[in-house]
Amino acid sequence: MTTDIITSVLVGLAILVGCLGIIVPVLPGSILIAIAVLIWAIIIGGTAAWIIFAIVAVFVAAGMSASLVLTGRKLKSMQVPNSSVLLGGVLAIIGFFVIPVLGLPIGFVGGLYLAEYSRLKDGKTAWNSSWESIKAIGLGAAIEFALAMLAAITFGIGVLIHFFA
Repeated sequence: MTTDIITSVLVGLAILVGCLGIIVPVLPGSILIAIAVLIWAIIIGGTAAWIIFAIVAVFVAAGMSASLVLTGRKLKSMQVPNSSVLLGGVLAIIGFFVIPVLGLPIGFVGGLYLAEYSRLKDGKTAWNSSWESIKAIGLGAAIEFALAMLAAITFGIGVLIHFFA
């Protein structure tokens, strides 16, 4: 196998991990995709590889920005503090190891609800705030994932161009 093939396969696997990382925040996400394709462009070289990297970088940056801006704006308008989301994240990671796979969402929802209940002192209000937060975070993740998939498709086109053009 040549270096180009090995590099392309490893970068493809890194992109897969990056896409999964958007869904499962324990893994690295969009930034891994950008770094992997940057390494591919450096190793492969040539104008086409750098154009592919530039397009991927735009998709990744747009996905991360949209996710942060939309989620942040919604959470700020609902006055949900970062500490609530942080506690949800910590309990999600703990839950991931206590109850494999299912513990991640259970821990996140539970942690977010506990933080909001502690802040708001009312169960129903805390649940409504938590649910709206979850929807906002989910929307941001969905947009980031869609743009990461476009980045992955762009990389795939780049590999096809490199090997078959």
